[in-house]
Amino acid sequence: MPRLRTFSLSLSLFFLALPLAHAAAKEEKQIVPNAKYDDIALFGRVINFIEKQYVDKVNTKELVYGAIKGMLETLDPHSNFMPPDIYSQLRTDTAGKFGGLGIEVWVNKEGVLTVVTPMEGTPAWKAGIKPGDKIVKIDGTSTKGMSIVEATSKIRGDVGSEVRFLVQREGAAKPIEFKMKRVTIDVKSVKYELLANNYGYIRLNHFQEKSGQEVKNAIKKMENKSKLAGLVLDMRNNPGGLLDEAVTTTNLFVDEGVIVSTMGRETDDKEVKYAKSGIARSDFPMVVLVNGSSASAAEIVAGALKDHKRALVAGSRTFGKGSVQTVIPLADDVGLKLTIARYYTPSGVSIQAKGIEPDIYLEDIDPETIKQLRRKAKTVSEADLKNHMTNGEEKKREEAEAVADAKDAAPRSLDPKEDYQVQQAVNYLKTMNFKDPATARKPSAEEKAGT
Repeated sequence: MPRLRTFSLSLSLFFLALPLAHAAAKEEKQIVPNAKYDDIALFGRVINFIEKQYVDKVNTKELVYGAIKGMLETLDPHSNFMPPDIYSQLRTDTAGKFGGLGIEVWVNKEGVLTVVTPMEGTPAWKAGIKPGDKIVKIDGTSTKGMSIVEATSKIRGDVGSEVRFLVQREGAAKPIEFKMKRVTIDVKSVKYELLANNYGYIRLNHFQEKSGQEVKNAIKKMENKSKLAGLVLDMRNNPGGLLDEAVTTTNLFVDEGVIVSTMGRETDDKEVKYAKSGIARSDFPMVVLVNGSSASAAEIVAGALKDHKRALVAGSRTFGKGSVQTVIPLADDVGLKLTIARYYTPSGVSIQAKGIEPDIYLEDIDPETIKQLRRKAKTVSEADLKNHMTNGEEKKREEAEAVADAKDAAPRSLDPKEDYQVQQAVNYLKTMNFKDPATARKPSAEEKAGT
């Protein structure tokens, strides 16, 4: 990175010549008027005054770190400065294992730290943390003004140590306190199950290393039992992850054309990811489930499958995280995470702050609510008559229902056979006319060219 080295050298020379900065800036202004150099000189003057006149002794490095942090906060929520303690966590994020609570967070437009989703089976999920919860304090410290990377560093810690959240939840009269113990988080990327009538179900929780291959393996293992009649790809509450794995996963179902494109500040700063032919499965219908906590890489997959008419997208509008970040090492122990581009679906639609609109809006109804509705809708039958004859199975069914009613409803079951949206997705698969894979939309010449 020649430009980065040049900047680092310039910055070093600048601080070495700090007392002369103002005079040099004046001379520079007389020769070549340039507001950027005036601003840098202003920054140097402020540092100089603080070091010499502030009431207490200061740490210059902390001042510089704070200045860089504040500078990046004027950009977007995903651009962050990473000091040593945070930068050291970076390498653990995409490997699938790390210590923490299993929670994805986001700073909303009001600047409030907000839960995107708790991951299934983690302490946050078991404790009852919900998407949309606003975390106002972590271990007694206010989250006001915290960046995502700062919040993440506070959420994570030594395995077995305790962390306390104070959460403001919509509809709650007062903040709710949660106490959880940190564990080693082992994110299971893919879970699968062969449902009745040979309909496959794959839950894709996160895009990490080899997620695409795991999806492919899941299909193969299900088809070792029987050829799939259709597939439900569940990406609800999937916060995203690795772009390459999103492309690989999409390519399992799309045989040609654009999968996703990224566009930077300049019009010629464009990168297009294409499908590789000969890989995709197009011999069964698909329904993709998404919700407001489906973000980033999950939106790329949903958007591509929707644009290529390869799958029906059902659920609710996705999160809308359609930007690309890169990590720039600034030194051995600090780094910069910077937003450099936006994602676009094959049809050229930006995901950013808009999300993916589902083909069918599908409400999420929990199993307990469904049971209550069925009880209310129950009509009189033979089983309600006095002294009616039984068929031998009635007592077993009543006992099973009694056990189910006694179960604690939180945390909610993620069994696909009890999930209303999954069952509705299977019903849609049953109605799809999918006799000829050739009826799927072919990419246009412009899409093939990436224009």
